[in-house]
Amino acid sequence: MEIRTLRYFMAIAREENMTRAAEILHITQPTLSKQMQALENELGKKLFLRHSFSIELTEEGMLLRKRAEDLLSMADKILEEFSAMDDIVGGNIYFGCAESYQIRHLARVIKRFKEQYPDFHYHITSGDTEQVTEKLDKGILDFAVIVEEPDYEKYNVLKIPGGDRWGVIMPSDSPLAQKEQITFDDLKGLPLFCSEQSWRADLPRWCQNRMDELRLEGSFRLSYNGSVFAREGLGYLLTFDHLIDTSEKSGLVFRPLFPVLETQMYIIWKKQQLFTPIAERFIAELQNFCLLPF
Repeated sequence: MEIRTLRYFMAIAREENMTRAAEILHITQPTLSKQMQALENELGKKLFLRHSFSIELTEEGMLLRKRAEDLLSMADKILEEFSAMDDIVGGNIYFGCAESYQIRHLARVIKRFKEQYPDFHYHITSGDTEQVTEKLDKGILDFAVIVEEPDYEKYNVLKIPGGDRWGVIMPSDSPLAQKEQITFDDLKGLPLFCSEQSWRADLPRWCQNRMDELRLEGSFRLSYNGSVFAREGLGYLLTFDHLIDTSEKSGLVFRPLFPVLETQMYIIWKKQQLFTPIAERFIAELQNFCLLPF
């Protein structure tokens, strides 16, 4: 299976039309169709459902699309890395970032680094710890910024100063909004929203052996989506402070948990990973930042 063939396949998947895909790729439609038939024969699976004016992916086609996205990202990154090996003042760095107010520290480091190296370019992907570490392990990302205790045997780790404080997002007219802080007993029996990662890794530190007394109404990878459901009165969102707009016009308020629950943020990268010169310099910048007084 060639990289070029996967690029052809992805063009068809995006356009959902063989003719448009061929025009974008600057090849003839018969050539493109022949390439796809060869790909289907190689895999032994039908990838497309062909209609009169459009093309639809089969289940096998959707699986290949997901895998092809990762493979092509890795291929593009390899080409970039080799072209940047002799470039000591420029290049690309890829980050995967969890939701956290502490991400502002990374932004400050990037800003300072960008001022020193104007030809440095950065790319940000958002996701929870599972999503970004998967891409980091595959080599699609250079660094991951996570809010869960990292595997110190597998990754180099820098701890970001400070931490994110947990609390509850709710409508401003909720009875609990009258309280200055929220205790465990306040939440018992209420419909709660939280990310699966945090429900598994963070909340048990606060609840200890009483997690089974809390009710998870629904899980969200993005706090913003959870806040929309909370605003509609469907439940109470457990999340970090500063992630959701709780200004007077928002109709929402944030109330911190008591006892205080905080989560640390870490920047990680794979051990024994070979980096481009610009990425090596960025690591030095990160290390300098994390040693500075906060």
